[in-house]
Amino acid sequence: MGIFSSIKDAIFGKAEAQEAPVPTPAPTSTPFGKGKPEQLDEVDIEASLDARDGADKLNWRTSIVDLMKLVGLDASYAERKELAQELGREDYSGTAEDNIWLHRQVMNKLAENGGRVPPSLRD
Repeated sequence: MGIFSSIKDAIFGKAEAQEAPVPTPAPTSTPFGKGKPEQLDEVDIEASLDARDGADKLNWRTSIVDLMKLVGLDASYAERKELAQELGREDYSGTAEDNIWLHRQVMNKLAENGGRVPPSLRD
């Protein structure tokens, strides 16, 4: 399992999902089939992270280090470099710009995987 998967599972609650599988309801749409289908199983990433102990003391909205700490992961340079490589960046050196990029990519990937992420936290 990769580091991104660990982040996603910590936020989405993998352990809970494995204990009691719940059928996912089919997406619904507006009357007469017009409009975008409603996502019933989205996870509100911001609310989920804000509800964690210590969220008020960490700058998880902009810091990849604080985000990783908040979900209980090692935020060392080696772990961040491995995460960057998982997300397609081979030249990660740990600069502020690299960390901003990494945080944005994690938020983008969470959104791609069913998370509701505010636009201000994504690219």
